[in-house]
Amino acid sequence: MSAFDAVLFDLDDTLCRHEQSAETIYYGAFEHAGVDPVGRPTDLWEVLDGDPPPGDPTDYLADGFAQVLTGRSDSSAPVGPHDETADGSEARAVARRLAEGFHETVDYRAVSFTPGAERALTAARERGLVGLVTNGPASRQRVKLDALGIAEAFDVVVYAGDLPRRKPEPDPFEEALDALDVRAGTTLYVGDSAEHDVVGAHRAGLPVAWVGGSEGWDGQRWAGVERPTYVLERIDALSGVLDGASGTR
Repeated sequence: MSAFDAVLFDLDDTLCRHEQSAETIYYGAFEHAGVDPVGRPTDLWEVLDGDPPPGDPTDYLADGFAQVLTGRSDSSAPVGPHDETADGSEARAVARRLAEGFHETVDYRAVSFTPGAERALTAARERGLVGLVTNGPASRQRVKLDALGIAEAFDVVVYAGDLPRRKPEPDPFEEALDALDVRAGTTLYVGDSAEHDVVGAHRAGLPVAWVGGSEGWDGQRWAGVERPTYVLERIDALSGVLDGASGTR
């Protein structure tokens, strides 16, 4: 008998990982837009401000690419050749083409299971209700589930990217709890992100199993974040947690 009535999983970097490299996507966006590459993938990630807003993230990506093009993302980055007008309209137009090229380059089907994920998902399904709570929208995440062959593996799927508020807000967790008709205190959340998964689950009143790899939980790195209920080196240690037998508290 499981120690929990239900288990909710995160998707990206918890159950699956992306097979496309950041370089492939970044430089592919420039190739698709017909623009000579400027900067590096890290320049784009550094200037993107938080999570994209609900809906179409094109403007969000375009804002980031515009900063890369004009050399404002990194003092060592070259000044882009497209900031030709006082209002930056040329850079903005090119940045939007790059954002569209980014979407065209990303293959959301190019995913694989993280080590032990299939065993963890099977263990959860054998013991009770299972759900998925992901911050991505359905348009991106559903194809990943299809590619992995687990589209039918969950009793509820919450695509928080389509909601007004995402993790770490409690809303997506509460939607899953309502759909499953289970209580927060008897539902375990499993995820890899301290900021989104651990914080969000605690805000919603769920115990949380954080999958953090061999380095374990670093209280200094995550200062201000309440320690997860369980710390797992690999996700396939979940079966012991579900049976109340293991997991570093």
